[in-house]
Amino acid sequence: MPVHHALVLNLHQPPGNLEYLLEHQTWEAKEILFALDRIPRSLWGHEDLARVHLSLSGTLLETLSDPGFQERVYGIIDCGKLLWYLQNQDLIEVLGTGYYHPVLPLIPAADRPEHLRRWQGIARHLFWRPRFDGFWPPEMGFSMELIPLLRRFGYRYVMVDSEHVEPVDPMSWQELRYRPHLARYGEDEIIVVVRDRELSDAQESGMDVEWFLHEVADRTRWCDFPPLVTTATDGENGGWFRNVTAGANFWSAFYLPLLERIRAGDSDLRPTFIGSYLDAHGPFGEVRVATGAWNTGWHHGRGFTQWTGSAAQRAVIARYGEASTALCAALERAAIAPDSTPLCVALEEARWHLLRAETSCFIYWGEAWVDRAEADLAQATEALAEARRIEEQLARRNTPPTPPAELATAAAAPAAASVPAVSPVAAPTTATDDDATAAMSPGPGPGPDD
Repeated sequence: MPVHHALVLNLHQPPGNLEYLLEHQTWEAKEILFALDRIPRSLWGHEDLARVHLSLSGTLLETLSDPGFQERVYGIIDCGKLLWYLQNQDLIEVLGTGYYHPVLPLIPAADRPEHLRRWQGIARHLFWRPRFDGFWPPEMGFSMELIPLLRRFGYRYVMVDSEHVEPVDPMSWQELRYRPHLARYGEDEIIVVVRDRELSDAQESGMDVEWFLHEVADRTRWCDFPPLVTTATDGENGGWFRNVTAGANFWSAFYLPLLERIRAGDSDLRPTFIGSYLDAHGPFGEVRVATGAWNTGWHHGRGFTQWTGSAAQRAVIARYGEASTALCAALERAAIAPDSTPLCVALEEARWHLLRAETSCFIYWGEAWVDRAEADLAQATEALAEARRIEEQLARRNTPPTPPAELATAAAAPAAASVPAVSPVAAPTTATDDDATAAMSPGPGPGPDD
């Protein structure tokens, strides 16, 4: 029985990082660019077997598609051709993700849709397709409450880490790890595809083809179903992926020799697209997924300790919430305010800086990059203050002038109020009660709410 293998690679660079490296650490920037460019070039000629899933963050796509950056790195790689090569759907399946690569459970719920919306916008433009079936949560940061959001954006399945998957229906260890499952939140459900953490650790640091084939065979030997073994790591970080020497990196030392072994009939392993596996075999059983991320070095992924370990990191996350609440309130006010281009520009500026501040890398490195998040949050706050000033100007401009008659009444009102009360005078004996009734004219009502 064949064993299906889904290879998943995450590609992400923080905002401005490649530009900075080109200026200050040129060789490292070239290593990253070579690693990206090597992916499609390594796969050419292997369309019969090679299958790779790629998640590319919005910030990376933004950099690669920027004409200025393309001109700057021309001669190192051709970014335009790279983006064209990545459209090859015989070899590559592109997974959806968040534009600025945020740890989604750590940012305000109100901000999550915009990260997904912006990523789909740039990805549809660059990859010429209307739909992306699979979703890669940045840092594999997942919580069950994301399910309705992912379904609303049209995703069929989501990647989760094996450390956090818990069975609802009875199933064996092999079934839990090597079959896709359904996860439900309220009325919504999505297919979850389980990343094998241990095999992925090996993929990240360097592994031998023979070892991998033996390990996969040993882990799946008791499967009485077609197993789906999923390995997922970064695809451009670390020496294993960046090494430019032929025969010494992931592609030339592992993946291409693996394909040759399979082609020669020495293995039952079959590279596959997850969507193709789901079409043929579907999901099995229901699971819950505990909130958490993938492992990064010493960090096991539970509790997001890598991103929340220090007071400075937690303070930035708290400021995400404050800025998001202020932005939501400003957007609600703008929805009922007169059309104003300057107001829209200020609010968009605030939203852009807030979303960028939520980049996972800004709080991943302890306190080393926290200042980058703080700088963006400060700019978001400044843009919100500018939006408020514009709102006040619009309110003054749109307050109707007080009519002259009301102005006269208002001017007379204080003098009348200062006259002392007069004692009642006995009415003439011939007068009626109605004649003694004084008609009072009400003063001006409150003006429009500023």
